[in-house]
Amino acid sequence: MFYAPKVYSVGAITYGVVMVDPVIQVAPLGSRWQTADPFLFCVHHLDHFPPGNERLGPAASLEGRDIGQDFAGKDGWSMYHGDEVPGFPQHPHRGFETVTIVRHGYIDHSDSAGATARYGIGDVQWLTAGAGVLHSEMFPLVNARGPNMLELFQIWLNLPSKDKLVDPYFTMFWDREIPRLRLTDAGGHRVEVRLIAGALDDLNPLPPPPHSWAARDEADVAIWSIAMDAGAQWTVPPARDDRTIRTLHVFAGSALRVAGRVVPCPAAIQVHADQPAPIEAVDGPVEILLLQGRPIGEPVAQYGPFVMNTRAELEQAFADYRRTQFGGWPWPGNDPVHPREQGRFARHPDGRVEQAPD
Repeated sequence: MFYAPKVYSVGAITYGVVMVDPVIQVAPLGSRWQTADPFLFCVHHLDHFPPGNERLGPAASLEGRDIGQDFAGKDGWSMYHGDEVPGFPQHPHRGFETVTIVRHGYIDHSDSAGATARYGIGDVQWLTAGAGVLHSEMFPLVNARGPNMLELFQIWLNLPSKDKLVDPYFTMFWDREIPRLRLTDAGGHRVEVRLIAGALDDLNPLPPPPHSWAARDEADVAIWSIAMDAGAQWTVPPARDDRTIRTLHVFAGSALRVAGRVVPCPAAIQVHADQPAPIEAVDGPVEILLLQGRPIGEPVAQYGPFVMNTRAELEQAFADYRRTQFGGWPWPGNDPVHPREQGRFARHPDGRVEQAPD
């Protein structure tokens, strides 16, 4: 087993070398991943939906499903909180951010500020809920002739207390514009790293929302999606800050070798962030979602869709939501979707419209 050496010195005197195992702990992965501060958690949705009907819902019977609360995965897919179209009709958030990475399929977004979007197949939406926003996240089944696969990650990233009540804001990272580091190791195996947040070598990510914890260089936040061929080797470079917490979430593949230690997967592998971590895809290709950041280090009070610092702030969040509805819901239904033929786009609260690059 490989251990990276650490040398401890005082002044000009070196006192010794301590061999440090880069792996701190290993935990199993479920559909909802437990994460470390500054992250709150991450969910991984993988649904194999049937063809879509004229409403863009499943062209299949919904009998036997707990409509409105369908998370059972019957027949390989769930309706979640949707009645006709799967997904999450309008619901509130306050005090944190969502980073939604769509690998397959589409999401139709609408919110209380009048913004709307369709994004997917590699796109990322970064939403700062801040003082409060209502939004819907529906999964339109646009393929009427064949199956509709949906795979996404939604990461909840906390906000520090001073930014919990900033104005809501969202930005789009279109797949084509997301920086990628493509490598070939000595054996000819390929490694690709997509940078959602956090610089790597000479590549810089797209800018996150302005009040995000990730917008601070000292926060050392990284969200990297790593794909490795079978047998591929790569060394994850050390983070900038020795207070940073780094976890490798291996969600696809049977095993990952970390500094000589073979870890059966899927698994969440927390490693020392301040030292390099040599990794190798064992027994087939591997895919990893790396999450790292310096902890915010503040109390977390969470209840449902609100994340604050104290119970009193949570009570205020519920009172504000009951009083203002965070601006109200400007859409005719709770679960709006766009027409089948609509491409990927985003319309922002100020009326600005952007189209996804081809």
